Parts: sequence; C-alpha cells; structure tokens
Amino acid sequence: MIKNTTERSFSAFFLVGIPGLEAFHYWLSIPVFLLYTMTLLGNALIILTVKLEPTLHHPMFYFLCMLGLNDVAIASATAPKMLSIFWLDAHLIAFDECLAQMYFIHTFCIIESALLVSMAFDRYVAICYPLHYTTILTNPLVIRMGLAGAARAIIMVLPCPLLILRLPYCTKYIIKHAYCEHMAIVKLACANTLINRAYGICVALSVMILDLSLITISYIKILQAVFRLSSKDARSKALGTCAAHVSTILVSYIPALFSFLTHRIGKKVPPSIHIIIASIYLLVPPAVNPLIYGVKTKQIRDRVMELFCPNPKYGKH
Repeated sequence: MIKNTTERSFSAFFLVGIPGLEAFHYWLSIPVFLLYTMTLLGNALIILTVKLEPTLHHPMFYFLCMLGLNDVAIASATAPKMLSIFWLDAHLIAFDECLAQMYFIHTFCIIESALLVSMAFDRYVAICYPLHYTTILTNPLVIRMGLAGAARAIIMVLPCPLLILRLPYCTKYIIKHAYCEHMAIVKLACANTLINRAYGICVALSVMILDLSLITISYIKILQAVFRLSSKDARSKALGTCAAHVSTILVSYIPALFSFLTHRIGKKVPPSIHIIIASIYLLVPPAVNPLIYGVKTKQIRDRVMELFCPNPKYGKH
C-alpha cells in the first residue's frame, strides 16, 4: 500500500540562514537591509517620475515601471524573512508559508525574465522600425505582453508546490538556506524526488534558453540596423538607448547563471557561497536597476533632477 504522500512529522521548516556564517548574521543583515531600502525607494522614485511626467508615457517606460513593480515584489518576498532570521533569530517558517514564499520568488523571477525580453523587443522596434514604433507598440499590446509574461510564470511555477505537496517529509526539516528555494525543499523529502528535480530543471532551462535566445536575436537585429547607419552620431545615439537595458540583462542573468550552475553541478562550492550568490541574484538587480536607468536614461535623469533640484534650466525641454 502507498502511504499518504502528504504525510509529514512537523508543521514548520527551520531556515538556517547562511550556513557557516551564523556568527556574522547581524553584519550580513546590513547589506540586505540597505539593498532592500534602495529597492523600495529607487523603484518608487522611477514609477512616480514616469507617472507624473506625461512625456514619459511611452512603452519603454511602461515596461520599466512593470520591471520596477516586479523588482519590489522579488525583494519583498525575500528580504523581510532574511532580516527576521538575521536580526530576531526567527528561523521557523510554516510549511505552507514556505511553499508560498518559494512559489512567489520563482514566479517573480520568471516574470522578470519575460520583462527583459519585452524590453529587448521594445528597443528592436524603436531602432529597426522607428517610424512605426507607436503603431506597433500600442498600449494594448504592452498590456498583453505584460499579462502574457505573468501568465507564463504563474502556470510554469504552479506545479512546483503541487508536486512538493505529494511528497512525505519524515525527520529532515532544516533548510540550509536563507529563504525557501525549490531544490532546497525537495531535497528534504524522504521519497523519490526525480519528478520534482526534472521539472525544476526543465522550467529553469526552458525559460533561460528561450528568453536569452529572443534577447540575443533582438540585439543581433539591432546591431545590424545600427551599423547600417551612415552617421557616427546616429550609431552612438542608437546604441546609447540600449545601454541601460544591456546593463540590466547582465546584472540579472550573470548571478542567475552562477546560482543555477553551483546548485546543480557545483558540488565542491561551499553552501555559504551558493547562498550568497543566490541572494545576490534576488537582491542586487532590484536595487541596481533604478540606478542604471536613472543614470543612463536622460529623460528619467532630467525629470528626477527636476523633482529634487527645481531649476529653470530643467524646465526648458
């Protein structure tokens, strides 16, 4: 007879934090708190700036606002629990709460990837078809692209907690991580987890391969169009409009790739290094993205300067 697969001998998991660095948890909380604060303030400022400035009501900035909201969601799903561990030694997390945290973190990460693809498409249309930009990227299309990215993430991640619910958990309840991550939870089950592992890898690889391929194709087309321009200034200006997006892609995907590889094939990588890299992947891009767009996007930079340094010279646009 098969036992009830939802059976478990405990009602909560114990999140260790960063194994081997428990003595430094208080100090590690400082960068986590600063990054979370930067995420909230920076993205709120970007969204407020776009909302208040009618000249920024364009697809590029709508996608940027979506990215900002998603970044706040990612950081909010991760940082508060990490800080409660580091500051209050609140290591316990209810089983259902842990699954919810895992679901939201992975869902928001896939939405982030979809938004980066949408932003690459936005730059492709703006540079390759500038005269048709407003007719191609209409507001309804922008909304549909955002909803499609969210729907893909919700559907793809949903089987993960459902497959975990069918697993029995016997005596292992200590998660050697700072937050509830899919593979970290799966490893604790006292049953065959091949289906869970295979599905998790398939989701991660399919999202990364598909989205990076679409982004790469967009930028190949963009570079082809840019180098056909006769004017050096025009080429420089066209590439300049892509600088912020390329920086965001690098900041997002490089830590994600390292985290994925160390978790699957980096057997000799210390757990503390893996968890720090995984935390960088979730906490650094949301904090850095507003800085990247604030510095590299002239329209946003000028409007932010107007908000903080009212000066007649900023009104002459």
